[in-house]
Amino acid sequence: MTAPMPGPGSAPGPDTTSAADETALADALGRIATTPHLLVALDFDGTLAPEVDHPLQARALPEAHAAILRLIALPDTSVALVSGRSLESLIEVAEAPDEVLLVGSHGVEYRVGGESEVVLTDDESALRHTLETILTETAAPHDTVRVEEKPAGFALHTRLADEAVTEEVLAEARRRVAEEAPAATERVGKNVLEFAVRSASKGDAVVRLREITGSTAVFFAGDDVTDEDGFAVLEESDFGLKSGGGDTAAAYRVAGPAEVAHLLEDLAELRAHLGRS
Repeated sequence: MTAPMPGPGSAPGPDTTSAADETALADALGRIATTPHLLVALDFDGTLAPEVDHPLQARALPEAHAAILRLIALPDTSVALVSGRSLESLIEVAEAPDEVLLVGSHGVEYRVGGESEVVLTDDESALRHTLETILTETAAPHDTVRVEEKPAGFALHTRLADEAVTEEVLAEARRRVAEEAPAATERVGKNVLEFAVRSASKGDAVVRLREITGSTAVFFAGDDVTDEDGFAVLEESDFGLKSGGGDTAAAYRVAGPAEVAHLLEDLAELRAHLGRS
């Protein structure tokens, strides 16, 4: 069984892992493995895949990918990837079969049964064009800042920028959006600031995926601040797993993608042998 780290709101540290933590995690994993219909909803970057400088080079760890394939082969078990990436980008890096539900742009885009579509209204398209102009012009003077295009907005990536450039770029983007596109929704992630024409969150995605799949319990894992929206909508019978450091509402925590992969392997093994309750 994967060794857990301290839970909600606490800083991680291997020295603080206790037998009680490990027992609680094992008990909870055993319980959710026997739910009648299980939904396993997973963030991608920082949860299944290690963080990289070039987003399209990210890939899930082989152990995590194998565990996902094993889970979707089990009866009454659904798997979804819930990411801040655009759906197009998520499809490319996830390399997931059509049986895996995909949610991109923090809940704006869905791929269900292999079919996906996002249609914007005229007003949303006009707002999106304004955001494109603002963020492209804001990032242009800095070769360490990258603009990511999404179907319903744009994101500024500052992973490669120093602190001074990051502060300058984010402040300018926020100032111009407040003046020129006040209807846009701001979303802050790890080294990324995103503006979208629709208000959606990973919490919305978890709620909708629960409805789509008819799941009786949800296993949700994530590493970013935007994943907290997903943890916030979990119910008593669900399982929330934080990957890495930072404050969280998740009940359980592991150190990073390698430990998440091991836990998914454990979950697949338990569900295969314990089956439905």
